[in-house]
Amino acid sequence: MKTLQTLIQQLNCISISGPIDQEIDALVYDSRLAKPGALFFAIQGTQTDGHQFIPQVIEAGCKAIVCSESIQAPEHIAVIRVKDTQEAMATVASVFYNHPSSQLKLVAVTGTNGKTTVATLLFQLFRSFGHHVGLISTVQNQIDEEIIPATHTTPDSVKLNQLLALMVERGCEYAFMEASSHAIHQRRVGGLKFTGVCFTNITHDHLDYHLTFDNYLKAKKQLFDEVNPDAFALVNKDDRNGMVMLQNTQASRYTYGLKQMADFKARLIEHDFNGMLLEIDSQEAWFRLVGHFNAYNLLCVYGCAFLLGKSREEIITHLSNLGSVRGRFEYIRSSNGIHGIIDYAHTPDALENILSTINQIRTGNEELITVVGCGGNRDSAKRPIMADVASSQSTRAIFTSDNPRNENPEHILDEMQKGVKPLHYKRTLRISDRKEAIKTAVSLAKPGDVILVAGKGHETYQEIQGVRHPFDDKQVLAELFDLFNPNPKKA
Repeated sequence: MKTLQTLIQQLNCISISGPIDQEIDALVYDSRLAKPGALFFAIQGTQTDGHQFIPQVIEAGCKAIVCSESIQAPEHIAVIRVKDTQEAMATVASVFYNHPSSQLKLVAVTGTNGKTTVATLLFQLFRSFGHHVGLISTVQNQIDEEIIPATHTTPDSVKLNQLLALMVERGCEYAFMEASSHAIHQRRVGGLKFTGVCFTNITHDHLDYHLTFDNYLKAKKQLFDEVNPDAFALVNKDDRNGMVMLQNTQASRYTYGLKQMADFKARLIEHDFNGMLLEIDSQEAWFRLVGHFNAYNLLCVYGCAFLLGKSREEIITHLSNLGSVRGRFEYIRSSNGIHGIIDYAHTPDALENILSTINQIRTGNEELITVVGCGGNRDSAKRPIMADVASSQSTRAIFTSDNPRNENPEHILDEMQKGVKPLHYKRTLRISDRKEAIKTAVSLAKPGDVILVAGKGHETYQEIQGVRHPFDDKQVLAELFDLFNPNPKKA
């Protein structure tokens, strides 16, 4: 509990009215959670504007409001007007929870693809070193062994600081988090003190929100522009926008890459479905992850761990023992030798990386059957591109439903099919029912063939018309493997 006066000291306020000596015991931006003792933030969101709920908030007993518009309120209500309510909430949340990000070593990972893998591997790596560690990711939030379900890639600033404060309370020395472009743009990570920030890559995604690629790029870059001077900034030099991230940063600058000269350098020597042989800074080691894209992820983890003070030898030793991340190139095999791969790839670049890796590993005689869809109520411009990638790099592509949300799945499939070149028409199917699509892939596959189920990865649900139905790609594929190719040992 802190006084309102203490909480708003760091804000650039346009105006302040009403009593600011009152005690605040909760921070809320959802009017349904308003109560006596709470400080309400009127957020202008993409769907609703919190200012319209201020009368209800006051009626619920809330006596302190932060807003960006001029409002009329009774004299006993404290009204703090600021330019950006979301930024103000992030600053206040940090103060309210005693600046938890400054009490541990916090590293943020941003980029289109690879965020989850890099953050999770860093968490696993530092756990293997014997440290108490926190993780904030798309898949789940975690404090050592305790798993805390995740609802967003990056939580809102109040939940984020609350979670970091809990990590501090539990004795965490390090915390690794994904920083999505939405979260950076919406100031959810504002007010945090980062020890380091990492950039993986940037490709076509989230243009439904950012509208242009340039806006998307600027959102990512903002993390580097605003990071504190005593932090480090580590970027993928092989990505054409990697050095753009470093243009205005005050942090110490470092790079990694497989192609160009960089501070941390690696070379992929060989790989198969079980892993890859990688040379990092002249040291060879076998890693249990697969593909060029994971070589970049491993190198990012390696560079970050080194910048956090670990020796090159101990990093490689521990990193080589870590397995794949849930829903990221997860590999299963049927009893009769069909290869199954589950991956979260939901952008054209991520899908191309996965398919390219599989095509490099297979000899060419096996079939590659790709099951893929596109989410509803999201960036529709990538739908034909995804279909083009899948149909051109697979021997057969089955277009299906992903999370259609409130869209008609058939409409999504129509938009996907527009991207298929005439040359590839015959190798594509469309089956909107996702389980039926996977079932068809399994029925078509022969021993040695590869089935890629892409788009949902770690998710254990399918969202249809606002309702989440249980659905786990890996579980469904495994069950169908058993159904079509029963293991004789189980009989």
